[in-house]
Amino acid sequence: MNAIDMHSHFFPREWEDLGRRFGGEWPSMKHLGDGKAMVMVGQKEFRPVYAACWDAATRLEEMDRDGVDLQVMCATPVLFAYARPVAQALYCAQLFNDAGLELAAQGKGRLKTLCQVPLQDTDAACRELSRAMKAGHLGVQIGNHVGERDLDDAGILAFLQHCAAEGAAVLVHPWDMLGGVRTARWMMGWTVSMPAETQLSIVSLILGGGFDRLPKDLRICFAHGGGSFAFLLGRLENAWHNRDLARGKSALPPSRYTERFYVDSAVFDARALRLLVEVMGEERVMLGSDYPFPLGEQRVGKLIRDMEGLGDAARRKLLLDNARRFLGL
Repeated sequence: MNAIDMHSHFFPREWEDLGRRFGGEWPSMKHLGDGKAMVMVGQKEFRPVYAACWDAATRLEEMDRDGVDLQVMCATPVLFAYARPVAQALYCAQLFNDAGLELAAQGKGRLKTLCQVPLQDTDAACRELSRAMKAGHLGVQIGNHVGERDLDDAGILAFLQHCAAEGAAVLVHPWDMLGGVRTARWMMGWTVSMPAETQLSIVSLILGGGFDRLPKDLRICFAHGGGSFAFLLGRLENAWHNRDLARGKSALPPSRYTERFYVDSAVFDARALRLLVEVMGEERVMLGSDYPFPLGEQRVGKLIRDMEGLGDAARRKLLLDNARRFLGL
């Protein structure tokens, strides 16, 4: 095996009209022909996609092109439905969890899945995680917050404890980004707010005492290289040591928690990846592409394979071994 891509996404080719079932604006797929489509939210365009989202043959062909042996798929945060009633979010989670397994079944053993859960309700989220794990998912993708509740919230921590008990890998993906009107232009919600959201979620787990309360065998990864965390860790560390208010509830300085989580490699710049490996350690960074979206890595694994100064043993860890450990393979 050459490489595992542990962060990719899927959409089914089509799914039930959730707006008709529940009312309100829900995601849907508008096909444009020639393998292209537009994901809609109500009547608004959300994201252009193409056949790789729903067609296993297309995915496998492009995996062969890029030297990827195994790809882990998860749905997209626009499908989380965290602001919906729990019953609706659960229905949505089960719909797309089953659809992900159906797509993976067409992947000749090379496609695996992470489920989603109605994270706004701890009990419902735990039940769906257990169901999904028994059905064949390797773990779960969650958003980095639920409304005003960050990852150190007691209910979310209880869910993460359940993930550890079930042996489920956890991918934390930013969504519902901060910034509002000021980041509405030029996709700054994705280029500015999204890295900040991910940093916020990591810092919440550290300073909120979340990592101190979670079992050390929890396997948790933060998407997109952990956002801005690695670059700004020095600022966080300095504040922790010099202002009592900045210490929160954490038992240790922030830099001591890097051994508690993973990050993926979706940073798109060799200098950034080099810093990420230096801060997190070569055991904690994994190939993750955000395939097959326009802002994902266009040739999966190229950044790691082409990076100068990275030894063969470290390169293998980033491409393969770390993901095997994270996913429990």
